[in-house]
Amino acid sequence: MDISRPDLKRRKRRRNVITLAVVLLLAGAAGFALLRLKPALPTVDAAVWTDTVKRGPLLRQVRGPGTLVPREDKIRLIPAETEATVVRIRVLPGAHVEPDTVVMDLVDPTLQQHLLDAQLQLKGAQADLQNTRAHLQGDLMTQRAGAATVGADQHQAQLQAQTDKSLYDLGVISGLTYSASKGKADELAQRNDLERQRLDLNGKTISTEMAVQQTKVQQAQALLALYEKQQAALSVRAGISGVLTELPHQVGEHVAPGTTLAKVVQPDQLKASLKIPETQARDIQIGQPAEIDTHNGIIPGKVTRIDPAVQNGTVTVDVELLGALPQGARPDLSVDGTIDLDRMTDVLYVGRPAFGNENSTITLFRVSPDGKTATRVPVKVGRASVNSIQVIEGLNAGDTVVLSDMSRWDSVDKVRLP
Repeated sequence: MDISRPDLKRRKRRRNVITLAVVLLLAGAAGFALLRLKPALPTVDAAVWTDTVKRGPLLRQVRGPGTLVPREDKIRLIPAETEATVVRIRVLPGAHVEPDTVVMDLVDPTLQQHLLDAQLQLKGAQADLQNTRAHLQGDLMTQRAGAATVGADQHQAQLQAQTDKSLYDLGVISGLTYSASKGKADELAQRNDLERQRLDLNGKTISTEMAVQQTKVQQAQALLALYEKQQAALSVRAGISGVLTELPHQVGEHVAPGTTLAKVVQPDQLKASLKIPETQARDIQIGQPAEIDTHNGIIPGKVTRIDPAVQNGTVTVDVELLGALPQGARPDLSVDGTIDLDRMTDVLYVGRPAFGNENSTITLFRVSPDGKTATRVPVKVGRASVNSIQVIEGLNAGDTVVLSDMSRWDSVDKVRLP
């Protein structure tokens, strides 16, 4: 028969409890160890652009795209002076023209009628002037003759009065006779003065009437000159030496007064019109040096105008070209311009990162001495240039930082470099 062994059962139960306790203890220790482990560093999966912090002079510059455009005094826009129709085009865009080169011919039948009417009006005004001059001269001669007669009568009466006075003093004639001759002499003297005044007044009147008629002639001449000028303008001429760049009309097209018929520019007299971002344009001043890259050579220049308005986030800056234009330079050619703002001495600077504005605090990844990892650090930056930015706090000379776009790693403070 089986013998009951309770001590064996107790020993077995104790062994199972100890084993379970050991397993639980080991599992807890393993879990605690796993919790204490740090996650593996993420690895940047592409090459990064880095730069070393330096100390020294920093040339601040701004850069922007633009085009070559003619200078304002080297452009001629040819407007239509009358309502006309294009009947012939003689020169096409791109051709070199001289001031007397006829670009196109226009026709305006109404202008022909106006020109004929103006010619007839001028002839009529000139005939009226001649007729008025002859009439006034005749009246003047008649009045002069009358004045001369009165003057002669007055002189004769004056002599007679003097003679009668002598006779009266001798007692030859009576006082009544002397008084009569003296009164006649005085009357004729007054009439002579009046005739002279009338003659002077008539001379002024003649001058006024002649001036009126002369003004009518001048008005007719001015009107005729205007129509003749408009008639001559129907043969559209270049006006300056240069290149015809625009001719936006076709034969048979009707044009209104003021419509631009053609555009002529002098291609060797160009300037650069740059589009600078508004955030970078605040330090630009007139007279600052600049360089224009035509992709076929670098031309020095200087800033001559800054547009006060902002358009589409950019400010237009005009640069006068101080060097010779390279071959192939022409209006509307795309260029890149760099403007020198100022030179800072003895500053800490580094290459400009992909993101980050000047005078702000940004974060950059500083590369470890072994070059295998990079740690995020806050960096206070100051003024910026095209390719560099001033470092105020957070970095030291000799530090290497990542300038590439690291926004993908915003959630970590340390990465492994490839």
